[in-house]
Amino acid sequence: MNREAPARRQSAPEKSAAGYDLRPLTPNERETLAKLLTPDERQVILHQGTEPPFCGTLLNNKEAGVYACRLCGLPLFRADKKFESGTGWPSFYQPFDEHHVAEIHDHSHGMSRTEIRCQRCDGHLGHVFPDGPPPTHNRYCLNSISMQFYPKDVEPPQHTTGSTA
Repeated sequence: MNREAPARRQSAPEKSAAGYDLRPLTPNERETLAKLLTPDERQVILHQGTEPPFCGTLLNNKEAGVYACRLCGLPLFRADKKFESGTGWPSFYQPFDEHHVAEIHDHSHGMSRTEIRCQRCDGHLGHVFPDGPPPTHNRYCLNSISMQFYPKDVEPPQHTTGSTA
């Protein structure tokens, strides 16, 4: 699999149950937004990199709010679904909306795991593992660099198809 090409997305509606536009960004829209990223953000979000454990800026964040995609602003996880996994990366047991996060089977680095990406912009977020707490038993293990935190009552700015060109 070409790790830099956009992943084949799981089927998702044009609008999520939470009311967010899920239509994929065009390649030009994605590149326009990518120009605003730092080199480290580009490496993780666009080229499936991983930040080192225990160094992410959102690991110890305990504020109420929403974690959104750094590239397009789509809400990904609510702070009340975050838990301490001891892995060194922010971990959540449930996404903001099931259609906001795409899952892709990843067989790189000699292992089989499930990569997670933003449904709208295809940005790499991290991986999901089946060893989380109830009720889902999932552990969505995220790179802090892939997300931006918005405190309670602050809506993340949305970069949707047609709004970034």
